[in-house]
Amino acid sequence: MDTSVIGGCLDINFAPWSKGLMKDFRLGNYKPVISELVAAEVDDAPNLIKQQYFELLELEPEYLYITEEALQLADIYQLRKILTPNFYADGLHIALATISEVDVLVSWNFRHIVHFNKIRLFNSANLEMGYKAIEIFSPREVTNYEEE
Repeated sequence: MDTSVIGGCLDINFAPWSKGLMKDFRLGNYKPVISELVAAEVDDAPNLIKQQYFELLELEPEYLYITEEALQLADIYQLRKILTPNFYADGLHIALATISEVDVLVSWNFRHIVHFNKIRLFNSANLEMGYKAIEIFSPREVTNYEEE
């Protein structure tokens, strides 16, 4: 997951599904996967988001480290102008999930990540570079619960 899912727990428009996904994690329906990038983004976030993150850490998520391979794939997304340099981190979230072969990247970022045309472009690059295509969905499409 990217950082928007954690922040979504505190947003009235997204909380039912972000919290539902957290419930799925607690029940063992899904294994959470976070990255070094998520940790860095949370470090600059408000305390309530940090608290949500620490609760997620208690579930012992799989932790992905930023590697040269991930940076190279994120750079390819830039070269292909899928994302602009201002949104490099969004591409790095996708690259980390791609090279780690996670089942699904979950995000509330509809502009740069959970976007039909962008997903097609990311997967085109992934396939050409020898990686598998990645599934990208919002928590609303993934969770089994709507927790209030």
